[in-house]
Amino acid sequence: MDDATRTELEAAAFRALRDHLIDKRPEVQNIDLMNLAGFCRNCLSRWYQEAAEARGIAMTKDEAREIFYGMPYDAWRAAHQTEADEATKAAFAVAFAENVGAPKG
Repeated sequence: MDDATRTELEAAAFRALRDHLIDKRPEVQNIDLMNLAGFCRNCLSRWYQEAAEARGIAMTKDEAREIFYGMPYDAWRAAHQTEADEATKAAFAVAFAENVGAPKG
């Protein structure tokens, strides 16, 4: 398989994952994804931003999130995010530190 085809297939798989998480399973909470898998929708949007910046394309976190979510992040949160219980929040602190790093103050 040539590199261009591999890249096209990887991009198609990424779009399918994004569509699944955004359109088919919006009820799945980011915090639960992070706790179970070590990444969430915000990680995917951050990786998108980092890939753009590696290619010299300036992109803010908010711009990347809007591209990934298909709407402003605050609108997504208002429509889909629920409050997590204390045990879930504590697990998230561990998962975030292990997979992303120390939270920025």
